[in-house]
Amino acid sequence: MLSIALRTLRTRWVTYLGSFVALSLGVALLAVMGLALASSADAPDRRPERFAAAPVVVRGQDTLRVPTPIGDRTQKLAHPRAVPADTVAELRRIGRVVEDRSFAVRAEGGPGGLVGHPWSTAAFAPYRIDAGRVPRTAGEVVVTGGWAGPGERLRTDRGVVEVVGTVPDRGFEDAVFYTDAEAARLSPGGFQFAVDADPAAVRDVVRGSAGVRVLTGDDRGLADADPDRDREALTAMNALFGTAGGVTAFVSVFVVASTFAFAVAQRRREFGLLRAAGATPGQLRRTVVAEALGLGVLASAAGCALGSWGAPHLAAWVADRGLAPAWFTIGDHVWPYHMAFWTGLLVALCGVVAASWRAGRTAPTQALREASVEAGAMTRGRWLSGAGLLLTALVTLAVALADAPGDLLHRKTYVSRPMLLITAVALLAPAVVRPLTRLLAWLPARLPGAGGMLVRENAAAGVRRTAAVAAPVLMTVALAGSLLGATATLDEAGGAETRERTTAAFVVTGAGGAGFDARTVDRMRSVPGAVVSPSASSAVYVLEEGVALVRSDARAVADPAALSATTRLPLAAGGTAALDDSSIIVNEEWERHSVGRSVRVWLGDGTRRTLRVAAVMRTGTGGNGVYVTSANAPRAPVDRVDVALADGADAGAVAAGLRAAVDVAGGQVSSRDEWVAATRPETGGTTRAGLFLVLGIALLYTGISLVNTMVMATSDRVRELAALRLTGATGRQVLRLVGAESLTVVAVGALLGLVVAALNLAGMWGALRLLSVHTAIELPWAELGVVTASCAVLAVAASVAPAGLALRRRAVELAGVRE
Repeated sequence: MLSIALRTLRTRWVTYLGSFVALSLGVALLAVMGLALASSADAPDRRPERFAAAPVVVRGQDTLRVPTPIGDRTQKLAHPRAVPADTVAELRRIGRVVEDRSFAVRAEGGPGGLVGHPWSTAAFAPYRIDAGRVPRTAGEVVVTGGWAGPGERLRTDRGVVEVVGTVPDRGFEDAVFYTDAEAARLSPGGFQFAVDADPAAVRDVVRGSAGVRVLTGDDRGLADADPDRDREALTAMNALFGTAGGVTAFVSVFVVASTFAFAVAQRRREFGLLRAAGATPGQLRRTVVAEALGLGVLASAAGCALGSWGAPHLAAWVADRGLAPAWFTIGDHVWPYHMAFWTGLLVALCGVVAASWRAGRTAPTQALREASVEAGAMTRGRWLSGAGLLLTALVTLAVALADAPGDLLHRKTYVSRPMLLITAVALLAPAVVRPLTRLLAWLPARLPGAGGMLVRENAAAGVRRTAAVAAPVLMTVALAGSLLGATATLDEAGGAETRERTTAAFVVTGAGGAGFDARTVDRMRSVPGAVVSPSASSAVYVLEEGVALVRSDARAVADPAALSATTRLPLAAGGTAALDDSSIIVNEEWERHSVGRSVRVWLGDGTRRTLRVAAVMRTGTGGNGVYVTSANAPRAPVDRVDVALADGADAGAVAAGLRAAVDVAGGQVSSRDEWVAATRPETGGTTRAGLFLVLGIALLYTGISLVNTMVMATSDRVRELAALRLTGATGRQVLRLVGAESLTVVAVGALLGLVVAALNLAGMWGALRLLSVHTAIELPWAELGVVTASCAVLAVAASVAPAGLALRRRAVELAGVRE
């Protein structure tokens, strides 16, 4: 049987070409992703940037550490604490101390993300003047890069300044350096210092200062802006590649199983003859498995070679697009190749299990009887498997809706759930192909001529062929609709929450995320007809179940009464009027969320407090956070002011007054509609890249499977096409008929895929309703149209091209071709 399997692979290479290409690409992608994961695991730590030349950096407490029965739990503080003044004074006695300050700056014509620093910190990068001189007065600055030169005057949100010097761009920031005194005025708070002294002496000084850290060596990188960005980027990249790898394995099994099932169905007569010659069912099964094994070995080897070539290119691509750190490269690792090779072999064997079992059940008389007429496309095993998977998908959905509807909104859930439904519907597809095909071809069959009738009957009679071609279309349309529809629905749900919550006529925000000082807030309060509700961004930490330290974003309000006038919170219990300095408004995600109950929390600066629950908000999409008063958000600057209109106030006059009040501070005054549009949630770049990578993989595999299946199916219909020619049909009519059948089959797959996507999104919609979020399902019609059109073009081309080549021969010759 092994020799028969090898000869079959050599003779029927066209039949297995699609599976070979699909499996090779799958193994290549798995190898690439394994290499990327291995390379990210041993990636070097980012070296210090702004303080690379500083001997020591002393940093105030920036981490909350809470002991638990299973060890300490930590979280980054929203508002790091300052280094105690007496400690700073002691440090000044042992060496030079430079206080660091960083604040956002916006300049007309300047790059985005500008950040201001005192000039004294420039030497620690180190920066060196390459043109001009250092700043000496409050109105003078030095900038990095060449976007502005000495002598230019810049309009910034911090006032008009003159560029007196430039320093080379070091690649990690766009900076504006002020004099130390001016930087201290613009950013009064500072919590880290560069110290030019012996590290041991510095440690002796700060010993006993709770939470104060002494950073030397590579640890000085922790003093840079966003020191965890490399780790977070690598984590996001690993999640992206992990998702793509899972989809790759699923699609590979799907395509290989579909190809082998259709190939076995086409070889019924061959298997029947082998059975008549004395072959046992076990020998036939082993023959098919041996074919898959040979295919898997060759495809896996080719995939590993392709992955070795493609991994460096993928690493360069993700780095160029900001999905990974700029320094990310592929290292020298062996285990990803082993993982990819053996996974490819396992995928090939998994994909052929059902086909080999069906081949073994072929009886000689059954094969001869079914050689021309298809029957029994739905076997008992297929019914049981499809119904079981469908029931599993529906039951798990019902359990999730009843127990934890919020879980259905997580990315891992809405990426993985469609695969279960896709497999179930694909298994059950032959049962609905015939009625669905007749429905789609109902109108064309009633048009003049026999073309519509032939399309309907051919597609309905060839159930296996129709189901085999529709399966990859079903998979791609279902994935596109489910994944892109899920993100669009969640974005719309978040936008609906913002619209529902915001009742203010205007929202004033600080420039570049900066806060407002007390004088600016007072000027806004003095605008006639304005009801002002200032608030600040902060955080609150709570220990859940005794072991999990959970951070909740907090909004600290100065006046709870004004909050009620400008914001409609989605309250499930209690009211905003009960909020005071000894209470908190939480959401239903909290372990303790009963009104009147006391909860122990840590504030944004690490201060421990016990607060009473004044009200409870509904969970929503998961971003409701908590509300406290300004007294429970120390050192949090006001960064947002919601403004309602007093009775009889003129909106235009109030808007003009607000703009005048924040003109000096550079604030942005937005109407309610502008604010809702600007803050509407959008799927992150990494998530969108991951989704399009997944869909690209699915579409690529769909193309391979479609072309392979259509070529196999058309080559098997040579005698049928010849019979049409002999009955009087022209070559053009036959080709139009083949193309119309392909379009009908693609429509069947697209419709089934749309049903799967609708079922998945209906589950998400139900979860949102249970979470008190009222929104509509968002289907990505444009993307679905592109995917379906691509499948239609591939299917028509892959069926018409071989049919056209076959019809070049005389019809009488084709009619005599053996099956």
